[in-house]
Amino acid sequence: MLIEQLVTSFIASAAFGLIFNVPKKLLAHCGLVGMSGWFIYILFVQYDMDSIFATFVAAFFVAVVSQVLARMYKTPMTIFSVSGIIPLVPGGLAYEAMRHVVVNDYNMAIQLAAKAFMISGAIAMGLIFSEVINQMMKTWASR
Repeated sequence: MLIEQLVTSFIASAAFGLIFNVPKKLLAHCGLVGMSGWFIYILFVQYDMDSIFATFVAAFFVAVVSQVLARMYKTPMTIFSVSGIIPLVPGGLAYEAMRHVVVNDYNMAIQLAAKAFMISGAIAMGLIFSEVINQMMKTWASR
């Protein structure tokens, strides 16, 4: 099951990069970033960590790897980070929340929507935290 998820996350990330016109030579790298982020997420969830914390750690990892690859290939970081975040986006959870709204199950809809919102916030915080640490390291190195 894990191998299937990793392959699927690789394909999703690379395909998303294709949609955003990432240079063809970097599509595999985008796929690897997404696959590694998903692997970190699955690893944390399997060891009974909260999915929100697991998403934060995976997003942080995706951002760090994206920064490294951006320096290596002299490209913008967003090429890798946007594609790499795709497997972590809680689209299915948001869909389920809306489905529960349609069937008038508002209690479950609010719970699912709140979790989708928190996961989305964890993605944003992981990306921001990585950038803050990167800037602090640059400042410290320039002294």
